[in-house]
Amino acid sequence: MSDMIDLLVIGGGINGAGIARDAAGRGLSVTLVEKDDLAQGTSSRSGKLVHGGLRYLEYYEFRLVREALIEREVLLNSACHIIWPMRFVLPHSPQDRPAWLVRLGLFLYDHLGGRKKLPGTRVLDLRRDPVGAPILDQYAKGFEYSDCWVDDARLVALNALGAAEKGATILTRTAAVSARREEGAWTVTTRNTVSGEIRTHRARCIANAAGPWVSDVIAQVAGSNSTRNVRLVKGSHIIVPKFWDGQQAYLVQNHDKRVIFINPYEGDMALIGTTDIAYQGAAEDVAADEKEIDYLITAVNRYFKQKLRRQDVLHAFSGVRPLFDDGKGNPSAVTRDYVFDLDETDGVPLLNVFGGKITTFRELSERAMHRLGKFFPRMGGDWTREARLPGGEIENADYVSFVESLRTAYPWMPNRLLQHYGHAYGARTSQVVGTAAGIADLGRHFGGCLFEAEARYLVAKEWARTAEDVLVRRTKHYLHLSDAEKAAFTAWFEREVAALGAAASTSYSNASA
Repeated sequence: MSDMIDLLVIGGGINGAGIARDAAGRGLSVTLVEKDDLAQGTSSRSGKLVHGGLRYLEYYEFRLVREALIEREVLLNSACHIIWPMRFVLPHSPQDRPAWLVRLGLFLYDHLGGRKKLPGTRVLDLRRDPVGAPILDQYAKGFEYSDCWVDDARLVALNALGAAEKGATILTRTAAVSARREEGAWTVTTRNTVSGEIRTHRARCIANAAGPWVSDVIAQVAGSNSTRNVRLVKGSHIIVPKFWDGQQAYLVQNHDKRVIFINPYEGDMALIGTTDIAYQGAAEDVAADEKEIDYLITAVNRYFKQKLRRQDVLHAFSGVRPLFDDGKGNPSAVTRDYVFDLDETDGVPLLNVFGGKITTFRELSERAMHRLGKFFPRMGGDWTREARLPGGEIENADYVSFVESLRTAYPWMPNRLLQHYGHAYGARTSQVVGTAAGIADLGRHFGGCLFEAEARYLVAKEWARTAEDVLVRRTKHYLHLSDAEKAAFTAWFEREVAALGAAASTSYSNASA
């Protein structure tokens, strides 16, 4: 049996990783358990945005939008390598929301959150402005506003890495099987899903951040109950070749009042989404269906001159949003806010987290620790607002200057590879490159920007245990490799690297070991 720890976190998505990092930075002893890979569920299947949620204003969610807008700039400062500004062009359709309502919403959006870094809204004549070139001529007026892009899965991994560097233990492929209160603490049994090893942990408190599985943990693992519940809402995205010039994104209004984001993605692609559909199945089985794909294509074709076809869809993915069930009938109207449920039975707390959005994870984590503060009176104070995430230790959060410093340090590195390392690893790029003095020193090249050195780094430092962990979540190399290249990498990974990862997972080591 393990020694007594302060906090055991169940769930390796953005909320679980954020809570683990915040708690560890306050001096608490922390273990995080995740039944699959970090960010394998909802947290790698988002729209990749750090944003206030412009459309939430329509549902009078002013506090949520204000808090998200404030967090937008906090996160931009903390990890400018994986979070960066993006301008969104909104063609106006008179058949949907009136122009005055859109303008009012954007005015509030500009001013609710004390915007400092990002440029404000401007009104566009789409017939004259270059960003209007791909838009159908019938849409003469538009608006342009700011939000931020984020690599969602890397945001999770960096929070887990930050937690580990503060002393937390991160256990992936480790399912919480049972939890029971006894002798003034929790006894938690976990099972390693790779090795089958059973382990028992003692913890003063549990934070249940299992996302779509939060209710399952309450009922099936902890044998508890809650008056609160999550409502599962399915959101699907498609990836197509980019069909416009420039780095701007687009936001279009559909006939059903939903808005669809059309964002530049991975250089020469576009990410389009999302749908909002009530979901009843197992969260792990979610997938984009043909009706959703057609819905997204139709929404785009309503506004753009170049028409998308089904054969243009390179990939599609779907995630289940675990929204707090506030009783709203329309899935789009269900709040994106979060709610805590603290079960203090016998003085042994179980904190259940319902809902939330990726933009507000840091604030959610901070407030979670506030709720648990009375159980840990000696823990440290708030610290994450000004702190940088691993790799975000970039002077003045100036990514452009940072990239120039990388070019000076690695003059032999092709620009595409340098940009990849800079965006993925930021100030930790030197740890990936190591002592390499030329491209050959990075080891085997698998295609695109994937070299052996990066894969080995991800196994050693970021809990990558399978080829999919590397290709899909820690990076997006899967979008840039052929099927043959992905197969060759998978065979190499399983032969050369997986044994190291399995050993690390079985021994329950953490990244700071």
